[in-house]
Amino acid sequence: MIETTLLKTLTSDAARDHVQQLVVGAVVAHGGKVLLLQRPADDFMGGIWELPSGKVDPGEPLDQALVREVKEETGLDIAGIRKYLGEFDYKSGSGKKSRQFNFTVDVVSPEPVELTEHDAYTWTSLAEEPPVSDAVKEVLHRHRAV
Repeated sequence: MIETTLLKTLTSDAARDHVQQLVVGAVVAHGGKVLLLQRPADDFMGGIWELPSGKVDPGEPLDQALVREVKEETGLDIAGIRKYLGEFDYKSGSGKKSRQFNFTVDVVSPEPVELTEHDAYTWTSLAEEPPVSDAVKEVLHRHRAV
């Protein structure tokens, strides 16, 4: 798992930078591929592909939020959090300054993926150019470099 000191530093740096919403994202890798989820067409940034991710509840540690969000969005259980892959900032659909913290995770089993908030999922080879935002492409580039 990730060191508590790192998680606290990330959270305090976000507060210092006046980030209003903390978000966690997971690179779920299996067999040389990563799991991507497609946002519903009628949602904020509808139709784009993204990492399993979601908002951190007030007072919730980042690692606990990551485990909860991956389970909620995919039905998959995290076996371990391997590496911190950096963050990116963006403006949410409600206009909040948001920061997404991204981690490589291992899951107990890669199937079945059970979607609750997305329209589709795919296991994408990292040899291909993934159909994601530039910020997520950078996270995946860091993951490949590990």
